[in-house]
Amino acid sequence: MLDLVPIGEETDAATALAASVDLAKQAEAMGHRRYWVAEHHNMPGIASSAPAVLIARLAAATETMHIGSGGVMLPNHPPLVVAEQFGMLTAMFPGRVDLGIGRAPGTDPVTARALRRSAGPLSVEDFPAQLDELCGYFDGQPENLVNAVPAAGNRPEIWLLGSSGYSARLAARLGWPFAFAHHINPLDAAAAIALYRHEFRSSSILDSPHAMLCTSVVCARDTEHARYLAGPLALSRLNLRRGKPKPLASPKTAAQLEHNSIEQTIIDEAMATITLGDQATVAKRLSELVERTGADELMVTSMLADPADRLTSHSLVAEAMAAR
Repeated sequence: MLDLVPIGEETDAATALAASVDLAKQAEAMGHRRYWVAEHHNMPGIASSAPAVLIARLAAATETMHIGSGGVMLPNHPPLVVAEQFGMLTAMFPGRVDLGIGRAPGTDPVTARALRRSAGPLSVEDFPAQLDELCGYFDGQPENLVNAVPAAGNRPEIWLLGSSGYSARLAARLGWPFAFAHHINPLDAAAAIALYRHEFRSSSILDSPHAMLCTSVVCARDTEHARYLAGPLALSRLNLRRGKPKPLASPKTAAQLEHNSIEQTIIDEAMATITLGDQATVAKRLSELVERTGADELMVTSMLADPADRLTSHSLVAEAMAAR
């Protein structure tokens, strides 16, 4: 499961974070292998801005499930800080911490500058060097003059995240597991994973390629209700395109709004990226998606502000997929 810790129009960040702790416990009981949290900034509808802090809380509340980042946006942070944070998490929760790393800022340009304390964007050429520096702290390489306590000897399971062929190629060259953001770019998923497999080079981490696909899902007792629940997610995409992100509207609010033709097109496009429906429909579409892309693992995210709706969606998906 990928959890963005959604904030609804009638809730706040504290309520959303408490709901995510409860959801993580439920996810472990459902049999999920991983529970990841994202990094977003300056987003009124998302409470997940500090993955390392939230991972510590979720790992303490669970016992066996992998808890990780989906992901840490490395351009926003000095590699030393990330190494110290995730080295500490791994030392506290050995064998359970995943470090998913992304290249995008996860925010708007103004906020990105505030995070980096620099006006210049990170170039494509800089990112591999950042990864090398980060891994050097975990591996205790002598060229890193700083000892990132307790990173050395406490390396988490590292994944490269992406939504393009660039990330697929880089993950293949490094010999790392690769997680593709189908919920961001559904059109290129199969091609990116195929590219990753074709160009994969074995490493000390992996002998053979291992790909995960993350997709947006809204599952309910019937398809009409699932579409109703997905309305706020589609509306949030529209608000983001407008440059005016907001807390997630309630399904009732989203259903009552009227849109012009351009806005409705954006809403329809957003709805088309979500796997939604009743249990049988969602299970069938997810199985087809895995078969079409060749993914080894499937990660689902349900961006629903109501904790009860979110739990129901995930429970129905877990139950259906376990039966296949």
